[in-house]
Amino acid sequence: MENPVLVEVLRGAVVESRHRGAVAVVDADGTAAFLCGDVDRPVFPRSSIKALQALRLIETGAADRYGLTDHELALACASHGGEPGHVATAQLMLTRIGLDASALRCGAHPPMYGPSVSALYRAGEEPSALHNNCSGKHSGFLCLACMLGADPRGYIEPDHPVQREIKAVIESITGAPIPDERRGIDGCSVPTWAVPLKHLALGFARFGTGNRLAPERAKAAARLRAACAAHPWYVAGTGRFCTEVMQRLGARAFVKVGAESVYCGALSERGLGIAIKCDDGGARAAEVVMAALIARFGALSEAERAALDHLARPTLRNWNGFMIGALRPTEALAQ
Repeated sequence: MENPVLVEVLRGAVVESRHRGAVAVVDADGTAAFLCGDVDRPVFPRSSIKALQALRLIETGAADRYGLTDHELALACASHGGEPGHVATAQLMLTRIGLDASALRCGAHPPMYGPSVSALYRAGEEPSALHNNCSGKHSGFLCLACMLGADPRGYIEPDHPVQREIKAVIESITGAPIPDERRGIDGCSVPTWAVPLKHLALGFARFGTGNRLAPERAKAAARLRAACAAHPWYVAGTGRFCTEVMQRLGARAFVKVGAESVYCGALSERGLGIAIKCDDGGARAAEVVMAALIARFGALSEAERAALDHLARPTLRNWNGFMIGALRPTEALAQ
């Protein structure tokens, strides 16, 4: 099955490139509000499901035992830009459990936020694992390991108690059994499990509403959503799509990017979960699709719609700053 074109890239008035993909928008019962493309094909959700991976941090009592703040809970759900506040918050999470950056197994990479890269190198410093966009998630994993009484070493391994607990959460909330042959290794070295797009949307509908979840899990999901809505900068950072959407819509929307053009989200007031995968892995297309779906299903005011329109139809500029084109969602997203 060939997926439809979801986003077109214009140079002047001519379509220069096209992005194909699939989209699922469903409620917590699995009733479809919108399906487009092959939504039954398993895809690796990558970082889009960090909030689901953080649920056990709340449910086990680890967040309360170690005194994690809402800023830290938001960072546990984050693909952050490596800005100083992100780095300091990840470090604080580790300090609470008596560990330091040497315990992280996510690897080191330069900050995703350009000015932070420049500042780091001006200071003569090298990137550490704390700058990794996944350091908040990994710090949360280490908190969970300590709460479970498990050896923090090896927490990234599939058979470690932390990863077994997380796999069970993903299977439960998405309703999709995950055989071992669907396991891969994520960019930050933890297991990533391929799940059909329709089931990812179902999981986020449940995460966004608490419907069809056990009471403790519904409370945990609500606490994470509230933390991210209150502190969206910690979920992504300066100038990032996820942060801007949640800054403007607050608790009404939760959105989270994943690598290879995956995006997931929840529109809590509407009771809907969203999952997107663009075939070519281009992040720019997935952002346009998510913005278009929020505009369609988010019950936005005219002012909100206008404020987010630049995300659904971003302009393109060359190195001189001249506007040379734009991206636009196709009619496939309006059917």
